[in-house]
Amino acid sequence: MTGIAGKKQNNKRLIFGQDVEVLLAAVANIISWFVTKFLPSLLPYLLPSSPEETRDASPDADRTRCVSIGRPGGLEQLRIVTLRKGIATIGYNVRHVGPPPYAPPDCDIPADCILLKNKVFSVNYADCCIRWGLYDSAKEFVGWPIVPGFDVAGVVESIGSTSVGNDSKFQQFNVGDRVFGCTLFGAYSNRVIVPKIQLRKIPENLSFAEAAAFPAVSLTALYALHLAGYFPNSPCGGGRNKFRNKAILIHSAAGGVGSLLVQISKILGLGPIVGVVGSSSKVDEAKMLGCDVVIDKSKENLWSVAEEASPFGYSTIMDANGVSTLKQSYDHLAPSGRLIVFGFHSNLPMGSAMLSPFEWIRMAKKVVSMPKFDAMDLTVSNKAVLGFNLSFFAEEIEVLSDQFDQILRWIEEGKLRCPRIVEMHMNEVAEAHTLIQSGKSIGKIILNTTSGH
Repeated sequence: MTGIAGKKQNNKRLIFGQDVEVLLAAVANIISWFVTKFLPSLLPYLLPSSPEETRDASPDADRTRCVSIGRPGGLEQLRIVTLRKGIATIGYNVRHVGPPPYAPPDCDIPADCILLKNKVFSVNYADCCIRWGLYDSAKEFVGWPIVPGFDVAGVVESIGSTSVGNDSKFQQFNVGDRVFGCTLFGAYSNRVIVPKIQLRKIPENLSFAEAAAFPAVSLTALYALHLAGYFPNSPCGGGRNKFRNKAILIHSAAGGVGSLLVQISKILGLGPIVGVVGSSSKVDEAKMLGCDVVIDKSKENLWSVAEEASPFGYSTIMDANGVSTLKQSYDHLAPSGRLIVFGFHSNLPMGSAMLSPFEWIRMAKKVVSMPKFDAMDLTVSNKAVLGFNLSFFAEEIEVLSDQFDQILRWIEEGKLRCPRIVEMHMNEVAEAHTLIQSGKSIGKIILNTTSGH
């Protein structure tokens, strides 16, 4: 694992000031759009395969079924494939097993890993960005082909036997244990090799689907509140807990990350908790999660209502929208306020499975319109803008492990409830991507990997 994240993206290749990888993704997506729209008979030529695949799809416990993406493009790239016997999928921080996305056939499982018989996985909007070729960590650490996905929940199939390091620091599991957690890509699969430190035993009161709804969104939410200065919440009132203004505004409050941000903010004593939703169908869900005020921006003026809810501004604003709200979010911070950025959904198309040339033109215009924050203004206004992406945290897994332990305690204590879930089958992965791109989904989309439909 050492040195993976250190490569980072400072060495991007540029043409006319533009990232070559983004330009190639644009070309690939436009080709997919053109062929799908005008020459659909040629689509099979846009679906590259890999030598790890087999045409033999007969049921076999040692054969992995997964969703493989061979190149940037539309829904046609979501290929459900069967791998040759003994091959499982892996994340990019399991390079001591092999290069991602596939482990070598019948490889030895290291002592710090387990082979997971994965029952379910979740779908995140990031997975659509991976398919489009617009997700930096996926491009940098995996490339093509890639098996997307972060959240897993299943049963321990086998445990590593090769001696690696001090085994006492790893989570202790037995074959047959029900476990859940995260992998750094590779989750869209029924067999995944995952480091033990990234897994926990599933509480008895949770189903596999409920367990898979938690890891990525809960860790994102808790790390965001850590950056906001409210976690860990020390008994003596350390961090920012002594500031009088604890108002927090959460965009997309009924979504996956938003639903956990609302609940954890309540646990940490923040308030008022103001949640923003995009349609009336999501208002009741946001209220049930614990929002003190819910703003339905499809019917109300978002910022007028936000000012009424907290006239002196906000201690924290959680924004994964991007260009549509970032400037106003910053303007509505109170002195000492922090704007936490962890996504740019409004920069990307909603409801469009295919990225046509027109979509790329619209996205380019949005990039040009992105707000810029002046260091002098940040200083004199006592404000901060902080951003993060946990998929780059391969070398900071222990930080996230501690936070995962806290999430698990809150689940077991009944303080965190599972987001609303929509269950589908892995065969419906294209429909799942269409749903999450529509912006109409509430909570989490979970796909099961079992042979039944």
